[in-house]
Amino acid sequence: MFTEEDNEALTRVGPGSLMGDLMRRYWMPFLLPEELPQPDCPPVRVRLLGEDLIAFRDTNGRLGLLDRYCPHRRVDLFFGRNEECGLRCVYHGWKFDVEGNVMDMPAEPANSPMRQEVKTKAYPIVEWGGMIWAYMGDPAHMPEKPPELEWGMVPPSHRHIGKRLQENNFAQGVEGGIDSSHVGILHSLLDPAKAGMSFRERQRAIDPKVKYLASDTAPRFFVRPTEYGMRIGARRVASDDEYYWRVTQFLAPFYTMIARRDESGPIAGHAWTPIDDHNTWTFTIHWNPDAPLEDITSFDANKVNVPVHQDGSYRPIDNRSNDYGINRDIQKLSSSTGIEGIGLQDSAIQETMGAVVDRSRELLGSGDAAIVAFRKLMLAQARHLRETGELPLPNRPELYRVRSVGIVLPKGVDFEEGAMSRMQIA
Repeated sequence: MFTEEDNEALTRVGPGSLMGDLMRRYWMPFLLPEELPQPDCPPVRVRLLGEDLIAFRDTNGRLGLLDRYCPHRRVDLFFGRNEECGLRCVYHGWKFDVEGNVMDMPAEPANSPMRQEVKTKAYPIVEWGGMIWAYMGDPAHMPEKPPELEWGMVPPSHRHIGKRLQENNFAQGVEGGIDSSHVGILHSLLDPAKAGMSFRERQRAIDPKVKYLASDTAPRFFVRPTEYGMRIGARRVASDDEYYWRVTQFLAPFYTMIARRDESGPIAGHAWTPIDDHNTWTFTIHWNPDAPLEDITSFDANKVNVPVHQDGSYRPIDNRSNDYGINRDIQKLSSSTGIEGIGLQDSAIQETMGAVVDRSRELLGSGDAAIVAFRKLMLAQARHLRETGELPLPNRPELYRVRSVGIVLPKGVDFEEGAMSRMQIA
């Protein structure tokens, strides 16, 4: 049984928390490069793992992530001047480089020892794979580079990255990403021509290429542990002699990967980066290893990505305050939810559970095998780190070179055996 103590341990990510300590051993994506588009551009407010920080790109293009508040009088450095290779507090002029070193103290004597003694908190950040990443842990354990997820290694023209704010903890996002049983229900369409018939008779898959998602809404789950996390095989009946396997990848600590709808189409994945205990940055990534996305006529990121406010908040335009734009007429006629877009449907369900849910009150079924496995895996990894101080995975970025897959196999073939060649990448 998942206890209140387990729930607390899984969802709390602030400084000193079990899960927060785990996250700090990994490089974490948190900004898009266009948020810091050029040298000496305005700094950006950042909240990550419960800490208030400020990010900036200096005159030479180097990236910095500092404590948001000046160590002198705790003035907000968002109002600082980004100039001459440093960020200057406008109150008394203290200026810091990307490593948190003091460059100038104009209100102090030139020979003041404070110039050598004072340093503000700074975290390493790098730009890689179309995102900006932070490492917030012990420098002695800092991995050489972020995980080698395939979308980070393809040319920029082959990927598209969307970002949105979700007002729930990161675990709810991950659990939605690995829950294959909801796909044929939450995201299903309804046949308007069958109005008056039952919901199940009217259901149809959101994509005719994966009709099995709606024709068999009670898949059987097979969860296999891996060095990077786990593979989740959701098995649906395809014919008398075949199963359709939808294999989802979970890659610790918060990446999920969705199967291609066909061999020429894009792959999709998510990163669920914890802002704090109650909020998450949800990155939705599409990529194609074989061709630029603009060359793929079937690619439409708007079907999954959520329209957001263009004010730096990345808050969805349709959100809790307007019931996610739900249209009850569309819900009756042609949509399971009446909410437009796969991503917004997911956000609505995950957020309206509450920012942090009391999971000890859940009644889980057979379709929740991956959820249970995820919770056990994350808690075991975090507790192992606390007990031993060791966490090998962040230093094995090559382990993340995998894909998800959807495949029809004969009933006697194990899904890992039948799909392995399509899940591995060079």
